[in-house]
Amino acid sequence: MKKKLAVFLSMLIVLSSIIASALVPASAVNFKNDVKLRSRAVLLINMDTGQTVFEKNSEKKVYPASTTKIMTYVIVAENITNFKKTKVKIKQSVLDTLIGTGSSVANVQAHVGGSMTVLDLLYSMMVPSGNDAAMVLADFVGGGDVNKFVEMMNKKAKELGCKNTHFANPDGLHDKNHYTTASDMAKITQYALTLPEFSTITNTTTYYVKGDSFPLTTTNYLIDANRGGNYYYPYAQGIKTGTTDEAGHCLVTMGAADGYSYLGVFMKNKFNPANDVYGTMLDAKEMFRWALTQLELNQVASKETPICEEKVNLAWGKNSVQLVPEKNINAIVPNDFKESDIVIETKVPDSVDAPIKEGDVIGKATVYYKGQQASGKQELGQVNLVSSETIERSGILYVLSVVQSIVVSNWFIIIIAVIVVLLIIYIIISSIIRRRSRRRRRNVKRYRNF
Repeated sequence: MKKKLAVFLSMLIVLSSIIASALVPASAVNFKNDVKLRSRAVLLINMDTGQTVFEKNSEKKVYPASTTKIMTYVIVAENITNFKKTKVKIKQSVLDTLIGTGSSVANVQAHVGGSMTVLDLLYSMMVPSGNDAAMVLADFVGGGDVNKFVEMMNKKAKELGCKNTHFANPDGLHDKNHYTTASDMAKITQYALTLPEFSTITNTTTYYVKGDSFPLTTTNYLIDANRGGNYYYPYAQGIKTGTTDEAGHCLVTMGAADGYSYLGVFMKNKFNPANDVYGTMLDAKEMFRWALTQLELNQVASKETPICEEKVNLAWGKNSVQLVPEKNINAIVPNDFKESDIVIETKVPDSVDAPIKEGDVIGKATVYYKGQQASGKQELGQVNLVSSETIERSGILYVLSVVQSIVVSNWFIIIIAVIVVLLIIYIIISSIIRRRSRRRRRNVKRYRNF
């Protein structure tokens, strides 16, 4: 019985935590910039702090096209430990499923009847965006069942906290039940960046599969100095492109320079085969240039600078204490920001009783960036507010406080009221008894006179 109760209480605590976290509003800073975006959904995250510096429709559902393969890579990497030594038989039946789909392919067809290493298949999937490689890997990891692999993709999406993502295939071909958001795609990519070989493979422009006489070449012109033309951006790194008629152009990539790095997700740029322009790549190039030149990490709250003053009770000769941040708060802000752009709001009690030790948590502060944002203040971070000094309690004031608390307590008032009522009753009864006693004495006296 005790064991069941413990399990129930544990589940209740977990459920309460989930509900509480769900009630905390997500915040993102949208710093003003002059980039005229072509992509309908955009998310730009500083990878050094995890801070979102710009978003546009990042929670709206979009079709991911071949950026899907980022999740495909995740599932493969979690189920295969040795990419170089693990070999996969290439089956014609798997490749036949792509006939008539207009899929982008690598050169997997040339290896039918033979085998390829998982490493070569991952390069074939991520560099030229080969749907053939994606299907072969999904079939292999799924034990001959691609649908099982897709189930693994959806399960992992939930584990990563993706709220509006559902996969229907491992390659990104259009399906109305195959969708994501820029926000969810960022979560998937951030996790993928922690996996073996992911950064290397997705930042490769040219690769030779064993046995092939010609190289695989990247579809990401941002990172290709030889073929990228006007799209090439020297500070770009990987990661994955995607295009279908319904999804438009999609791109997940990174930009890094001077100690700063940003993850950019650019989705649903209009696709026009007749006069095609990779608007996602132009957006990424311009957004990275803006972020890397106009934003910087700055201290927006210092543990050395008092935020507010708190009233103190029960201290002799000391009626207040200054509260300071428990730690410094650093955030990405425009490099021309002014102190007046930072707004700090506090949540503290009306007063606090001594004794107080230096460093005791008294309240919380939320730091906002105001600037010239039309959308108003935007949250940069939260921090505990702590006492800047130790304040001892006065014994005399404490005793007086205890007496006062007793005097004004409800129980004390009730007791006094009861005593008063009893006293009144006593007086009334005593008065009645005295009147009766006087009446009897008068009657006795009158009797004697007779």
